[in-house]
Amino acid sequence: MGKHYSNEFKNKVLAEYLQGNGGSISLGKKYNISSYTIDTWISKYKRQGNLDNDINHTRGRKKESEIDYKERYEILKKYQAFLKAQRGKK
Repeated sequence: MGKHYSNEFKNKVLAEYLQGNGGSISLGKKYNISSYTIDTWISKYKRQGNLDNDINHTRGRKKESEIDYKERYEILKKYQAFLKAQRGKK
């Protein structure tokens, strides 16, 4: 698992970058962090306008509130029948 940096620290590094006091590589060397990490912070800042950590943020695909497996199974069966019919036409 990677290191976690405070928003205060991230904003300090980002401010230096935005003021033209260095690029991600030189700032990475200065603070002993990956330039990739700084590039990620810059990208997030450009996308969101801030670097605040979203406490409720989770990785990966969002879960659906209700999953109807029977309905999905029926759709899959119909799709498989369709594919079988298509193969038969060739």
